[in-house]
Amino acid sequence: MRNITGKQLIVGGAVLAVLIILPLLIPPFGQHVVILTLIFAMCGVAWNIMGGYAGMFSFGQAAFFGIGAYTSSFLLMTFNVSPWIGLVAGGILSSLMAAAIGYPCSKLRGHYFAIASIAFAEIVRIFFNNWEMVGAAEGLTIPMRQESLANFTFNSSKLPYCYIILAFVLFALAVCRLVSTSKMGYYFRAIKESHEVAQVLGVNVVRYRLYAIMISAFLTSMAGTFYAQYILYIDPASVMVLAISVQIVLVAMLGGANTVLGPVVGAAILIPLSEYSRAWLGYKGTGFDMIIYGVLITAISMYRPNGVWGALAGVVRREK
Repeated sequence: MRNITGKQLIVGGAVLAVLIILPLLIPPFGQHVVILTLIFAMCGVAWNIMGGYAGMFSFGQAAFFGIGAYTSSFLLMTFNVSPWIGLVAGGILSSLMAAAIGYPCSKLRGHYFAIASIAFAEIVRIFFNNWEMVGAAEGLTIPMRQESLANFTFNSSKLPYCYIILAFVLFALAVCRLVSTSKMGYYFRAIKESHEVAQVLGVNVVRYRLYAIMISAFLTSMAGTFYAQYILYIDPASVMVLAISVQIVLVAMLGGANTVLGPVVGAAILIPLSEYSRAWLGYKGTGFDMIIYGVLITAISMYRPNGVWGALAGVVRREK
């Protein structure tokens, strides 16, 4: 495993300090943007394990995001189960669902896998949209409980949510780095380059593809649970739509797939841009953020295919 240098520790510590201090200095709307940014950063890191390292280009992450949100919410409202337990239950259920879809799709590659992932996500959305037990199209309104960390509820301030999702992102980054620098990560890269070569080298392609999608699903589900507890209302149209999956992919690709910190950089660019453009332009700006997304992704694909983080790392290497 490659060691972390002292300079990297200093830079990482400085960025972490900024993320800890920043929410204290900005108004509630700014805190909301920080929370959304970190949610999509976590989802981008989760997608990167599957798409960036293992080459499984999925547009179905919204299914796992929604399963996490619904599992914890349903358990809380029906059986009074703590959202923290629901978070783990949602992650396990999402991982099992990922394995269930990943195994029959284990032979699919490239755009065929992408199409299959879209179909899976749409099936899940339609199923929840008609499932009366979980509110069908009306969704679930999560009751507001006494404010406490144990209840995962904070009514007086957004600051606790900022720090909880920051901790989640750090956990996802730790998992991503562990995977990327382990034997599993090297197997993922081999599979991404060529299934046939990976098999010749002794890699069990199906098994490790399942590992990638299950890890990704668990982390994405955690973000979904957090979103449900933060917003206190979910329905299929808000947590299972294709637009969420597309935004997750954009975050990872813009920041730099196949890099640990790339998705975080991508989220830090795209999400504030989207939220503030909506706030400033109102209904007149509908779709404007997607136009900007398209321009940025096109530019990155043409001139910096390794993403923003990859470009910055390249500049640093040249200066050395």
